[in-house]
Amino acid sequence: MKPESSVIFFPCKNIQETMVYYSSVLELPVYKDLGHTVWFDCGYGYLAFVEYGSERPMASGACISFNLPSVQAVDDMYKVLQGRAVIDLKGPPAQHPRFPVYSFFFSDPNGYTLEYQKTLD
Repeated sequence: MKPESSVIFFPCKNIQETMVYYSSVLELPVYKDLGHTVWFDCGYGYLAFVEYGSERPMASGACISFNLPSVQAVDDMYKVLQGRAVIDLKGPPAQHPRFPVYSFFFSDPNGYTLEYQKTLD
């Protein structure tokens, strides 16, 4: 049976700070706010964060990638985020040396690596 949608959950340090970052800086719509858990609508699925305090470590080794429709859209998003309180932009957009992807990376308040990308044909 094909799923209706998908959701990926990540632990977070502070749910309010995380909600403000993803809803205001990245402009992802809040789908569900359960107080200790918030879901964001990513278009074809959901990204959710759960505040555990010090009970659970942050996920490591993960990269949360958002797919954009064009290389120009990646460049445009980079310019938008340069003017916002984005934590730790890693560098300008570039074609990945190993994969057919044009992207840039940055970090959220929890230390997760985020990426806006366009997969190249």
